[in-house]
Amino acid sequence: MSLYTERHGLRKPIARTSKISKEVYTLLLNICEKYYKNLTHIFKLQQHCSFVDQDYIEFNRSQFENRMAIKIPNIFKDEYGHIAAPQDNDDYDQYSLIDLIEYVAENIKDISEGWNNDRYKNYWYIHCLDTTNVFDDYRNEINEIFVESGVLFTLTTEKIIERIVENSPLSAEIEAETQQISEVGTRELMKDAIALYKTPNPAARQDSVEKIWDALERLKTYYTNMDKKTSATKVVEDMSNGQSDFITVFNAEFKALTDIGNNFRIRHHETNKIDITDNRHYDYFFNRCLSLIALAIQYLQ
Repeated sequence: MSLYTERHGLRKPIARTSKISKEVYTLLLNICEKYYKNLTHIFKLQQHCSFVDQDYIEFNRSQFENRMAIKIPNIFKDEYGHIAAPQDNDDYDQYSLIDLIEYVAENIKDISEGWNNDRYKNYWYIHCLDTTNVFDDYRNEINEIFVESGVLFTLTTEKIIERIVENSPLSAEIEAETQQISEVGTRELMKDAIALYKTPNPAARQDSVEKIWDALERLKTYYTNMDKKTSATKVVEDMSNGQSDFITVFNAEFKALTDIGNNFRIRHHETNKIDITDNRHYDYFFNRCLSLIALAIQYLQ
């Protein structure tokens, strides 16, 4: 349900961002902590109730934090060495929190829990189940915080965090089409390029553009029974339906993208190449190249 100011247009639009603030960090960490007990199948603390002479298990927080110290060494910790939310002027690594969110998502399982006896309540038990229905609840809670805070990330059904790119031509349909490319090398390069493009860490932007430019160059040699020039000509003629005006347009676009790849620091890293210092320019280059490839692959034979 939307709130009053949302319903009546009295609220400023949420600022969209890729930065996880301390406040949002705290909310996301609280959700992770809420579901720690759903990792008990991995981190079991064996207990015994002498009063009723029965064994039971609890979530082993100490074992869990020792494991996270190895798997996610940069996760923020308090002065006692416990995983915690940053305070005041604390520095923190938001991508380590993303690691934690993904770790919980990957390993979360359903549990049954309760008092051993409703009357005497001798101990609280956790029974580990071999199902993962609880993942949907966890995912919904994580994504609700992302949406409400304007953070451009999402936890997918594949249990990974991806960034949300607004106004991008990349769609599920295009992704599906790229996986139908029969030439293995081009298909794998496109798969890698898209995965890097969707990665939250901005450091991956350069790698995503490099991969998609590699895919573009390989696309020119798609027809392996021809030399590169002849193959590239056939690709353009096919996607132009033989119409001379479109051949001119697509030849010009292939050349323009080739020149960008050669002149900017994309596929080559010599000192005379033009550096790309704004990640929004990486997104522009990626999407421009993607648009051409996405059209071309619809015509490949």
